Amino acid sequence: MDYEKQAEKFLTDTNTTFKAEFLKNGFHFADDKEPRDIYLITLSRGGREYKFNFGQSIKNSGNTKRVSSDGKDWKGKALRNYDVKNKDFKEPTAYEVLACLTKNEVESFEDFCASFGYDEDSRKAEKTYKAVLEEWKNVKMLFSDSEIDKLQEIQ
Repeated sequence: MDYEKQAEKFLTDTNTTFKAEFLKNGFHFADDKEPRDIYLITLSRGGREYKFNFGQSIKNSGNTKRVSSDGKDWKGKALRNYDVKNKDFKEPTAYEVLACLTKNEVESFEDFCASFGYDEDSRKAEKTYKAVLEEWKNVKMLFSDSEIDKLQEIQ
């Protein structure tokens, strides 16, 4: 089955709506070196709703890309900068978002660090762990255990 179709079927079967709203082009992750498109994702069903920011891949971000000419001045600066259409631009799909969601019970902080190679003394690891816990709480709020089993198949 096509991945996109699998995600769309999951949304249909669970009566979940998916919405991606562009927020800005900027730095999403703490260690981002280049800006990326950031979207507000809304997953909703019945009276429940989960909203979160999603950082699109850098390759697919930006309707236009800033490029520099090959020519350089005597200081090494580009002689000309201009924008070109990004042929890889696209908004995030339901598949891309659902595939990234936390789909399993979150273990202890120590186990989390051991599983993902984080240092237990790292503030970044603690911040990431808390974000994953929050995401899991929202996934559990939206979906039943059997629906989460189906969500786990979207990878």
